Amino acid sequence: MKLTETVKVDEKGRIIIPKDMREKAGVKEGGYVKIRADEKGITIEPLGPIADKYFGAFKITKWPEDLDEFVIEVIRKWWTRKAT
Repeated sequence: MKLTETVKVDEKGRIIIPKDMREKAGVKEGGYVKIRADEKGITIEPLGPIADKYFGAFKITKWPEDLDEFVIEVIRKWWTRKAT
């Protein structure tokens, strides 16, 4: 079942997506959407969290005690390999 609504565009070009449409499409507060425009109109597509896209892709056996130091070391190793 397709939902159809008429909404008003404000002075800054914003619209309010009705709650029933947000729920049906999976658009959540704080989430992101992809917006495409062509000659036929504008399409708004919800985007899932990046973490969901890679869920299960990496196996972590032990988290580092200091994540900042871990990230710095990984970047240092990457930079060293890139330079050679």
